[in-house]
Amino acid sequence: MAKVSVGLRGWRFDEEEIFTDDGELKPLDEIPEGPRERLFRLVGLVEEPCDVCYLEYGESEVHRCNQAEIVYGEPNGEVLCCPEHEPDLIYWFREEGGSEHAGELEFGDRFHEWVAAGNGAPEGYGSVEHVDEDPDGLPDLPDQEEIQERVERDFEGDRIDILGLAGGEGGEADADDELSEDDFEDVDLSTDYPSNR
Repeated sequence: MAKVSVGLRGWRFDEEEIFTDDGELKPLDEIPEGPRERLFRLVGLVEEPCDVCYLEYGESEVHRCNQAEIVYGEPNGEVLCCPEHEPDLIYWFREEGGSEHAGELEFGDRFHEWVAAGNGAPEGYGSVEHVDEDPDGLPDLPDQEEIQERVERDFEGDRIDILGLAGGEGGEADADDELSEDDFEDVDLSTDYPSNR
């Protein structure tokens, strides 16, 4: 069974688990939970900056950061690196105790703390050799919108009777529980609320 990286190098997937015989991404409900979680996470990471660059330049100069090409760690505790800064992560992992955090969600936090303290790999420290056998042979990773559509496509869901849960009988609210305009006299309904949630 071939191992492949998708979107970013580092996380490797069993090709048979995520791709159909036609080389297309399988429906999400056919992908095992672990690989599916990583694919979900990758969708949000593929255009992010390298963590080391970001720690150096910050949000105000994010345009100076290299785009991440490599991911290490577990989903939501990962480290993103560009090829230039991958040796820093490898050095930290091998020589500075980073391996103690392997498989843990705080993996990324510990590395970020180490870098923020001014640490890095010595000049000329080697990196991992990545071999891309057929980088154009893999389908593109779906974007977040396509992933959401795939999740919703086969989701039937359950109807929830909110009024019934609130104590109304048979789904009907009691007359005493109904709200009137007077109940809202101290509420400013003209206020703009965040719409990005």
